[in-house]
Amino acid sequence: MTKPESAGYDYDVVISGASLAGSAAAILLARRGVRVALLERRSDPEAYKVLCTHSITANAYPVLDELGLVPALEKAGAVRNEARWYTRWGWIEPKAAPAGPELPHAYNIRRSTLDPLIRSRAARTPGVDLLLGHQVTGLVGEAGRTVGVRVSTPQGEREIRARLVVGADGKDSAVAKFAGVPARQYENTRFGYLAHFRNLPLHGGIGQTWFLEPDMAYAFPNDDGVTVLAVLPDKKRLPAFREDLEGSFFAFVRALPEAPPIDSAERVSKIIGTVDYPLHSRKPTAPGVALIGDAALTGDPLWGVGCGWALESARWLADAVAPAATGRGDLDRSLVVYARRHQRRLRGHQSLAADFAKARPFNPVERLVFSAAARDEALARHMHLFGQRLIGPVRFLNPLTLAKASAVNIRHRRTAVPRSPGPGR
Repeated sequence: MTKPESAGYDYDVVISGASLAGSAAAILLARRGVRVALLERRSDPEAYKVLCTHSITANAYPVLDELGLVPALEKAGAVRNEARWYTRWGWIEPKAAPAGPELPHAYNIRRSTLDPLIRSRAARTPGVDLLLGHQVTGLVGEAGRTVGVRVSTPQGEREIRARLVVGADGKDSAVAKFAGVPARQYENTRFGYLAHFRNLPLHGGIGQTWFLEPDMAYAFPNDDGVTVLAVLPDKKRLPAFREDLEGSFFAFVRALPEAPPIDSAERVSKIIGTVDYPLHSRKPTAPGVALIGDAALTGDPLWGVGCGWALESARWLADAVAPAATGRGDLDRSLVVYARRHQRRLRGHQSLAADFAKARPFNPVERLVFSAAARDEALARHMHLFGQRLIGPVRFLNPLTLAKASAVNIRHRRTAVPRSPGPGR
């Protein structure tokens, strides 16, 4: 590894974490002329994140396209993430408008396929040095700002200096901890377990999500014919659920409306999960530091947004800081631009998710929109855009949408076939 001529720095940027967010940021920064050290604490280049929804929402499709990953994902068997959602009013089933364009999509793909793919792409990108087995043990500071990291490596301790340190090291980010960036936590009153199944047919061959108020479940088809099946019940059910994990998991799935035939499928993984997964948000910057992916914001896993936001935040950072990271601009000002964009794009989504994580029934506005979307194709498409995080909460719940939902429901009540009166009525 040659040291750049920029005074006192080994690299322009050092990134801790070579998973989805970190590898994407490394590629995008390097293509913009930035010298990047991409650190990964694990020594295995095939390492991957195990506990994940394994779904990339459509908001991140442009990032996948910019990275050049779309052909590789499709070759690897990634499945377009179409979906339908069960509600007490029936199924919300988004479909393209007649003679209209197809619905926006991205992909479902297991992290065991995705993580090595994007990491190897980063390693082959000129300007990126992938350093496996490098775990950040501290930050290097000068004059009140971070100017590098201390790392533990197979060869011993070392120091790597850079203009910018990026934490792409997950919800328990060591970079955030060492930089003193606190996390605001929101209680999640659901727990979750998932398992992978082969030969599990789904209605229409597409993803399914069940809103059972307050319990949740989803089934997402993935590469190699594997379906990820997850249950997210209210924590009140946890003691009984844990007494017989496998029996409880299977019983929960069997009771779902239009339940997938779990008993005839082949389970190809353990049942894994978490009983405590709070949402959290951090200020995405500090002097000389930026946070991306789960290090900046960890959402509720039931929405499957983490992978998409990891990719988007990587691109937002690269767009904002690339010139300054090479010494051709004001880095602090560039970090302000990144932080503002991150908070503007994600704060509203996180606020809604944190409220819904209380495992409560639908509120009146949700009842209005979800019931109408089960009855109207245009509103179902509107739900799809929000579920794929292509529109934010303000547009999702704008006055015109609420008025249309009200009209749909009024029309439904007027045209519904009245029930026959029972005996004596």
